[in-house]
Amino acid sequence: MTITEVTNKADKKAFLDIARIIYKNDRVWVCPLDNDIEAVFDPAKNNFHQNGKCTRWILKDANGNLIGRVAAFINNKKAYNYEQPTGGMGFFECINDEKAAFLLFDTAKKWLTENGMQAMDGPINFGENDNFWGLLVEGFTHPSYGMNYNPSYYQAFFENYGFKTQYAQLTNHLDVLRPFPERFYKIAKWVTQKPGYEFKHLRAKEIEKFASDFIEIYNDAWKDFENFVPITHATIYESFKKMKPLMDENLIWFAYINGEPVSFLLVLPDANQFLKPLKGKLNIIGKLKFVYQKWKGATRMRAVVMGTKQKFQNHGIESGLFITLGAYVLPLNQYTELELSWVGDFNEKMLALHQSMGVTPGKKHLTMRYIFND
Repeated sequence: MTITEVTNKADKKAFLDIARIIYKNDRVWVCPLDNDIEAVFDPAKNNFHQNGKCTRWILKDANGNLIGRVAAFINNKKAYNYEQPTGGMGFFECINDEKAAFLLFDTAKKWLTENGMQAMDGPINFGENDNFWGLLVEGFTHPSYGMNYNPSYYQAFFENYGFKTQYAQLTNHLDVLRPFPERFYKIAKWVTQKPGYEFKHLRAKEIEKFASDFIEIYNDAWKDFENFVPITHATIYESFKKMKPLMDENLIWFAYINGEPVSFLLVLPDANQFLKPLKGKLNIIGKLKFVYQKWKGATRMRAVVMGTKQKFQNHGIESGLFITLGAYVLPLNQYTELELSWVGDFNEKMLALHQSMGVTPGKKHLTMRYIFND
């Protein structure tokens, strides 16, 4: 087997094509947009390069056939927050061959070691954890936009190599057409009618204001979580720009108390329903297909992230956001499923909220760590 660092246009194309080879017979998989993956490795499009670095490799067999890929990266803002300096590996794809998989892991480990790291987390992204993050181990059904999907045999690769689970990210599904439990609805209705409480959906023409409100809420809500790094204006504005072609303003809601931003719920139509026919290509034909699919409309939504300032948690505000969202969604007769994604198994408050809404289990992703000299 031959492993090669990606350095030129041909290598970049091969890196993208490996996924299409691995999943060519998988009807569930949706090919991520080539542009989205390339943006991760482009310093002009990913501001994480300002405080870190990354690289990637492709793997070929003895006959020159593409059989695997991997990337490695270091985020200097997070790497030294752990007992061991910790980098990351991700964008892992491989045929069902443990030797090939281990060679890819070894290559990422070697590069990280040479750059001062003593452990690696994976599979993760060189960016925020709402995209290309985690090893799928349960719920091998339709992946929503940005969520990792992989063959079930990957789990054995990671475990046999020595990766240990750090935490699980749980995804639950909500049947939009089924009424909320009565107790949940009563609390939510009471909250929306309290004096001084306002619920507003995002307006694209005021995106700077809503971006600032998002940052204020997000950085307060997560400030006590272990190894938390505050989100920056550049990062969230970059994310909002990427979301703009997909977003429906009426699916993104903010709660205010006496004018103070206190909570948000960010929901997007599941763009994978638009993107599946494109097979990763957003060329002229791909754009026409995308416009047509978007015109047909999505039936699924994904709740990407939700947050509430700490002093306003346990006030029922999140419930108010959900029924406000429902008041817009239900009359459309369009959406049937809301995916409540990406809740850490340590986030008991949010998981309790999910249960109070009557959800059903969907998917489980693992964030894992391999310590080099454990």
